[in-house]
Amino acid sequence: MDILVCVKRVPTVGGAITLTADRQAIDTRAAGFTISPHEECAVEEAVRLVERFGGAVTAVSLGPAAAQEQLRACLALGASAAVLLETADGVEAGPIATAAALHSVAAAGPFDLVLLGNEASDTGDYQVGIRLAHLLGRPVATGIKAIAVADDGSSLAASRTYQGVLETFTLPLPCLVTVKEGINRPRYPSLPGRLRAKRAPLTRLPVSESLLSAVAAADIRMRALRVPQAPRKQATVLGHGADAVPALVGVLTELGVIS
Repeated sequence: MDILVCVKRVPTVGGAITLTADRQAIDTRAAGFTISPHEECAVEEAVRLVERFGGAVTAVSLGPAAAQEQLRACLALGASAAVLLETADGVEAGPIATAAALHSVAAAGPFDLVLLGNEASDTGDYQVGIRLAHLLGRPVATGIKAIAVADDGSSLAASRTYQGVLETFTLPLPCLVTVKEGINRPRYPSLPGRLRAKRAPLTRLPVSESLLSAVAAADIRMRALRVPQAPRKQATVLGHGADAVPALVGVLTELGVIS
C-alpha cells in the first residue's frame, strides 16, 4: 500500500519559552527544530504498514527550505520519498492554507492512506487532518491510538479511547487518519538509514506566498503570542533545628497527615 505522511517543522522547546520582539513567533535561536511526537508516530506507523503489506511511504511538509532536515529524518526512518512544499522564510500558513497546499500532493498520488499527527505541537489546532480529508472527499478518523488494516487491504479499523470508552471505526480505503503519540514506539534511525537519507533525492515544489494568502483569506489570523505567567512558588522557613518541630507538627496536623 502507498501511504502519505504529512509532517511539520516545529521548534524543539525543552525549557522556558521566549518570544520574538514582535510577539509573532517563538524565538528559536537557542532551540532546534523537529517534528512533533504525534507525527513521529505517524511516520513509524506508515513504515510498519509498508513493511507488512509492501508499497511505499512518502513524507510531505509545507515549510521553508530548512524543513528538508525534518523530511530527511523521515527518510532515515524508512520513508521512500519526500516532498517539500517550499515557502519563503517566515511565512506561516494557517490550517486552511496548509490543508489546501497538502491537497495538491495528496490528490496527485495513488495513496491508499494519508496519515497525520493529531495536532502539531506548536499550534495544536487539530484542523489540518479534517480539512484535508474534506478536500479529498475521503473518510477520516482522528485521535487514533491503534490501526489494523484488513488482510485484503480494502479497509482498516481505527481505535481510540474517549472518556474511558474504546471506540473502533471501520473505514474503507483510501482514507485519512490522524494518530496520537503512543500508537507505537518510534524507532531510532540507523546509521545506514541516516547516510542513505543524506544522499536521497528530495522533491522541492515552490508555494507562493500570494497563493497561501488567497486560500487563507477567511482564515483566523494571529495577533500576538503570549507566554502565560508561571505559577509563583514560595517556601516558608518554619525554624531551625529542634525549634522547628512544633511548627512542623502544626503544618502536618493542618494537612491531616497526623491527628
